[in-house]
Amino acid sequence: MSTELFFIYDTHCPWSFATTSLVKEIANAYPNINVNLWHCARYEGDETVNRKTISSVEEDTGIKFTNEYLNTLAIDKDSTLSANLLAWVSQKVPHLTFELMQAIQLQHFEQGTAFTHESDFKVIIEKLKLSPPAKVFKEGRIAKEAEFVLQEIHDFQEFIGTKAIPALLLAHNENLTLLNHSLYLQDPTAIIEAIALELAKI
Repeated sequence: MSTELFFIYDTHCPWSFATTSLVKEIANAYPNINVNLWHCARYEGDETVNRKTISSVEEDTGIKFTNEYLNTLAIDKDSTLSANLLAWVSQKVPHLTFELMQAIQLQHFEQGTAFTHESDFKVIIEKLKLSPPAKVFKEGRIAKEAEFVLQEIHDFQEFIGTKAIPALLLAHNENLTLLNHSLYLQDPTAIIEAIALELAKI
């Protein structure tokens, strides 16, 4: 039997940041589940994150965003380079994908780093000992590896009938279940029981 988890997200999306804790719980509790991390590159430099969204995330999850991040809310977000780097890493050194995703999220939401220039990634790249090609950091351009991921996401979104992110999907053999992640944001460990119930049903 084959079981996979699909996480459709954006590194610059506050709800995705909150949902990452659920993915971590699932990965730890079910090490044999293959976790697919798909960055949808929603933010393209023409959209901000509003204060109402931040307040909702804080209220529903208990997360408190830093002043460093809150001071960047009026600035348009662009996650293109993050999508490029994560797609490249998922192909070349897949075991580092989750660690890289979390590192980008933490630096973005705690320090307010925009990740719109190659230099923004310097500390993370050095820590993980990565050597990404120059094409990953062509500002405003989606790399070939990221385009492949975006096509996969599009196909999934057509199937499940929603483009909302974040999205958590559990695939077991021929069955695909869209998990209601919002139910577990206050208590990430509770999703483990939900996964067990889903697997028992199918």
